[in-house]
Amino acid sequence: MQEMPILDRLEEAEKIDKSGMLKICMKMPEHCRDAVQRAKRTKIPEKVKVSEKIAIQYKRPQHIIVAGMGGSAIGGEILKDWLKDRFPISIDVCRDYVLPAYANRDTLVFAVSYSGNTEETLSAFLDAVKRGCMTVTVTSGGYLLYLSEKMHIPNLTIPMIVGCPPRAAIAYLFFPLPIILEKMGILSNVGEEIEEAIEVLEKLSRENAPQTPTKNNPAKRLAIELEDTIPVVYGFRQYAAIAQRLKAQFNENTKILSKQEVFPELNHNEVMGWEAPEALTKQFSTILLRDRDEPPEIRHRIEATRLLALNKTQKVLEIHAEGEGKLAKMLSAMYVGDLASVYLAILRGTDPMPVETITKIKKEMARRFNAIERLEEETRKIIGA
Repeated sequence: MQEMPILDRLEEAEKIDKSGMLKICMKMPEHCRDAVQRAKRTKIPEKVKVSEKIAIQYKRPQHIIVAGMGGSAIGGEILKDWLKDRFPISIDVCRDYVLPAYANRDTLVFAVSYSGNTEETLSAFLDAVKRGCMTVTVTSGGYLLYLSEKMHIPNLTIPMIVGCPPRAAIAYLFFPLPIILEKMGILSNVGEEIEEAIEVLEKLSRENAPQTPTKNNPAKRLAIELEDTIPVVYGFRQYAAIAQRLKAQFNENTKILSKQEVFPELNHNEVMGWEAPEALTKQFSTILLRDRDEPPEIRHRIEATRLLALNKTQKVLEIHAEGEGKLAKMLSAMYVGDLASVYLAILRGTDPMPVETITKIKKEMARRFNAIERLEEETRKIIGA
């Protein structure tokens, strides 16, 4: 009798996933609904007086910047990809201590930090306030919430879920953004698309749950196919951010190297890498993000690349987006990939939750560079205290 796969032996799997990452991921649809309701209750003022010298007027922006790092930044990338073919205002994501030079009083800045203590985001937040940008914060607490309250900056307070890392709180780091844009009169008619996306996620949560056997579970099957390989994720257009998200999920949850690229750009450089010796290329598996409504030029590029370049990889796998709307499709591909990264960690005997090297680097940075002390000094300059 064939042994049941470890992913279906729930007690054994839970012993590996001792921090409970899988349980948190299964709650994503619930988090989505809560995030939407919290965002709808958030009030955006017409004007905020930060100090005698700085007053911020909230109006229709010319540019939008989402400032954040890691899991707190990817929501901005998803927003950008989702809206870029229908939204006349440019959206950029800033993963740095300072904003781009163009940021000014006509720029709306979302400073997003799940913990509220991300030093790069805190620095970008203060940069935004100094320039008089229309600033909104999204955080569960920490120094960012403290500064928001001190400076009267509108904040959407999201829940700090015990044991939940930023990457698993994606619902709270993405859904507030379009809802706030709608509240400000900048975006309209997104309610139905958001509702469909959440309904698709609810369906996928059931289909890919730990209790669903591997033979009927796409995320478990994908994880098994990826075992002992390095995943390379290829997306296109609205799936560029999703490819980036999945690469990061394999890094953080599975603790393995991974990379991502996008069509058609990868046909002009990356494909040459697959001419390397098979001793190297056979270490990789490629995941193609697919959409039944792919533009013909993209579909033909994907198929040509699969035929002529990816035949030297160990495996070529696909995640097929589900749903009708663009957002549902994007988030469906992301969710299956997210769960696959957790299942793959369990297959490898690795607890998906801890990120020890990231934590060590943060501690070393705190020893070398006292960011909070510098930020406090900058805050005093801004508010004149």
